[in-house]
Amino acid sequence: DLHLQPVPGGDLCLANGLLYVVREQGRTDRAYVDQHTTDYALAGAVADQYPPSFVEQTSGVSESDLRRCVDWLADGPSMLLTGRGPEQQSKGVDGVHALINLMLALGKVGKPFSGYGTLTGQGNGQGGREHGQKADQLPGYRLIKNPDHRTAVAKVWDVDPDDLPGPGKSAVELIDDFGREVHGLIVMGSNLPVATPNRNRVVDKLHALDLLVVCDAFDNDTTAVADVVLPTLQWAEEEGTMTNLEGRVIRRRKAIDPPAGCRSDLDVLQQLASRLGGEKFVPSSEPEAIFDELRRASAGGVADYSGISYERIDTEEGVFWPCTSDDHPGTPRLFADGFPTPDGKARFFPVRHRPAAEEPDADYPLWFTTGRYKQHYNSGAQTRRVQPLRAAKPKPKLELHPLLAHRLGVGDDDPVEVSSRRGTVRFDVTVTPDIRPDVVFAPFHYGGRASANVLTVPALDPTSRMPEFKVCAVRIDLPNGEAA
Repeated sequence: DLHLQPVPGGDLCLANGLLYVVREQGRTDRAYVDQHTTDYALAGAVADQYPPSFVEQTSGVSESDLRRCVDWLADGPSMLLTGRGPEQQSKGVDGVHALINLMLALGKVGKPFSGYGTLTGQGNGQGGREHGQKADQLPGYRLIKNPDHRTAVAKVWDVDPDDLPGPGKSAVELIDDFGREVHGLIVMGSNLPVATPNRNRVVDKLHALDLLVVCDAFDNDTTAVADVVLPTLQWAEEEGTMTNLEGRVIRRRKAIDPPAGCRSDLDVLQQLASRLGGEKFVPSSEPEAIFDELRRASAGGVADYSGISYERIDTEEGVFWPCTSDDHPGTPRLFADGFPTPDGKARFFPVRHRPAAEEPDADYPLWFTTGRYKQHYNSGAQTRRVQPLRAAKPKPKLELHPLLAHRLGVGDDDPVEVSSRRGTVRFDVTVTPDIRPDVVFAPFHYGGRASANVLTVPALDPTSRMPEFKVCAVRIDLPNGEAA
């Protein structure tokens, strides 16, 4: 009903501008803020520096749309969901804080049919983080650098807390160390050249490794440069659990038998642990046994799975975390009774807009952003094998607004070259009024010379270390050499 179209990198400014309007119009839920939050005055003082006129100039979103958005969010139940757009920026954490500030000020968090949530990019993206998948986490959303968290998990694993490593590096930083500190790598289900900024450098860094082992069900750009490829099961061939958007832990059941010679990720890890003398750390390759270990390791954490069992999942059609005991009902709605802070209150964060790592200039005058086609998934290694999906979107297209297309003298299916400071990609054009005139878009599902991530910049958010996939500067060159 209302499409706000900020320039890439404008989300943080936009969110602060929405909070400005909330405060200006007296739409703050004072009772909720006073009872359930702290530091609203600090965040509000910063938001007051973002009047609609400034936000319109900086983000490109009109004052009338700002005010209409606040009216709709404030009246009745409302939910704010974000995807990767606000997060995959060099200021992504601050942008998300600003959006949460907005929903806290409106008193929506923890109430029925309301709140803030994030749509993860993969089917079990949220569940993996709850299990301790990230290099700075332990199971249950515990932090690996927190002494109490280290002690709790070390006890479950029967090791000295000092034997646990410190926080690891993020993916982009790890890749930077290939050939220096990192000489061998195991990749499980990730297609690094397609899924990482500055593709050309990533490929060079993969070649700098002494040993690259890839565990995957499909050939892709990463297996093409691997020394060893281990065929592993895909999701329909094995058992397990997944955690969906609402925090419900559900069963994933085997649907088909795998081809001969394929192993599960668990089996690969168990065999490696055995050969490295760590049998006790992966004592089983049975998914339920590993899940029971997760129950013990997450007990007492924010994402507490200790009361969730396969039997309960089957009986109750899924169980919501946190679930702290066998007789705990689970938690269908987070934050209804408080927040996981020492005083039980949510924190406002005062955050200021700042430029992206790279913005348009005279040499590269256009914004470039990436995203998904609905027909394809991640690097496309799976979906581009499905004939109807491949037929629907056989190759990536560069989306241009009609005004930009007219200025360039191009139309649908005309070829153009898109260049950033990191490389050049050739795309055919799709002209659409659904994009801003100063922005161009291409999907990231395709590898090789069609990879959008040849163009993107590997700038990182200082907190999350998330790359700035969604914002960089480009120019467009026509076949005759004329530049836009």
